[in-house]
Amino acid sequence: MRSALPKVLHRVGGASLIGHVLASAAKSGAHGVDVVIGPERDDVAAEIKRIGPDARIYVQRERLGTAHAVLSAKEALSSGHDLIVAFGDTPLVRAETFSMLADALQDAAVAVLGFRPKNPHGYGRLVMEGDQLVSIREEKDASDAERKIGLCNAGIMAFAGKHALSLIEAIGNENAKGEYYLTDAVALARARNLKVAVREAAEEEVMGINDRAQLAEAESELQKRLRKAALESGVTLIAPETVFLSADTQFGKDVTVEPNVVFGPGVVVKDGATIKAFSHLEGAEVGEGASVGPFARLRPGTKLGAKTRIGNFVEVKAAVLGEGAKANHLAYVGDASVGPNANIGAGTITCNYDGHAKSKTDIGEGAFIGSNSALVAPVKIGAGAYVGSGSVITEDVPADALALGRGRQAVKEGWAAAERKRRAKAGKHD
Repeated sequence: MRSALPKVLHRVGGASLIGHVLASAAKSGAHGVDVVIGPERDDVAAEIKRIGPDARIYVQRERLGTAHAVLSAKEALSSGHDLIVAFGDTPLVRAETFSMLADALQDAAVAVLGFRPKNPHGYGRLVMEGDQLVSIREEKDASDAERKIGLCNAGIMAFAGKHALSLIEAIGNENAKGEYYLTDAVALARARNLKVAVREAAEEEVMGINDRAQLAEAESELQKRLRKAALESGVTLIAPETVFLSADTQFGKDVTVEPNVVFGPGVVVKDGATIKAFSHLEGAEVGEGASVGPFARLRPGTKLGAKTRIGNFVEVKAAVLGEGAKANHLAYVGDASVGPNANIGAGTITCNYDGHAKSKTDIGEGAFIGSNSALVAPVKIGAGAYVGSGSVITEDVPADALALGRGRQAVKEGWAAAERKRRAKAGKHD
């Protein structure tokens, strides 16, 4: 990946690669997840625990092949439960595919996941006899006839619990690299007259990530999947190909999303809401019938009540807006509570940071904040209060009061005409 970040912590759809795998495993009904990581990878371990607190972590001290990695979790294999071996850099495998592999173990000792790529060059071929797998033949070892086989090895395997440990422990390392290959379990199972089954998945589902180009391909594929799911759930995406979703984006019914909208992680959009063009949302909840954008930014901690209005070039962060509240243009609302039906005028900002700490602004129900106002937190604006345009508010404003925090206007009649004459006269002397 040419990165200081471990490969499995790179992200697609707002979630880490390993996070996608763990999520699919959990959805498949797996009753336990064990993860093998490399040494001194506290960052990977932390991500695993964040997503799956109950996951057990094992460390492979030496890289001696896939079977050796699995045996690093020998304690887990000793339980006798059926086992699926997946990879942390293969993020698009569906929960249904894991379940399909598990079901294959009802009458097989080993099940291998296969796929049919458009171009099979470079992949190991699955050599079949009827419905049973005879061997996995690497391309360099395959005959001309075997290279014509379109069914290839995806790498993901499942083992019946009563056979898993004995088969994997029996794998040797008599090969050019001196490594222990999990795929050798197929030949071992056949030698013991055990059935080896194959199940198939789509090519795009089993793509592994080894570089930035493949990461981009996985992102593209995941976005297609997420957009399709959104459309099928009743969301209107006016230009689907321009909308980018996160794996955890949640939509209610009758939501409309205009072109060029980005949903970061942790966004919930409730029934009937509209997200207008060129908006960016992350860690935010949008209430029923609310409108966001165009060109709006909702940052983490934002919660918009029903029928709220967030307009163009408005940024909201760690703020709760009550039902019907409005900030229609050119405003910043951060670390704030805004009551129902309050109005935030254009150019208004909540001054929430003093260089050391964040403080809160509390705006009451039905309050009106005039344009180009600065509310210096901590400060409270009472229900129904008015803040005059251009004010700097540093003290609490009682309910139903008018607050003005600006210099008194002075008017000098005739000044402009006199100034023009002065300049014209001065110009003649030049």
